[in-house]
Amino acid sequence: MDVKQQDSHPGKGLFYIEKGGQVVARMTYVWAGTDKIIIDHTEVDPVLKGQGAGKLMVSKAVDFARAKGLKILPICPFAKATFDKEAAFEDVL
Repeated sequence: MDVKQQDSHPGKGLFYIEKGGQVVARMTYVWAGTDKIIIDHTEVDPVLKGQGAGKLMVSKAVDFARAKGLKILPICPFAKATFDKEAAFEDVL
């Protein structure tokens, strides 16, 4: 699965996965200043259930944050649970 990233509006963006030309998973974020993003929602279509799509998007957000020197505040329950389970992501919190 390939996770893509897009800035959708000023101050907002998303990570997403497409399948057959349709977006089947998305994780949205908002900017909090210039050095932090807030992950506020994660949604995965049942077609990807159990395939790790949500965790893959969180991982892509972590890579993005590391590359840009950002911190992440995960307020989405799924993203927060993923961060709580992955000690390797602590550096961007």
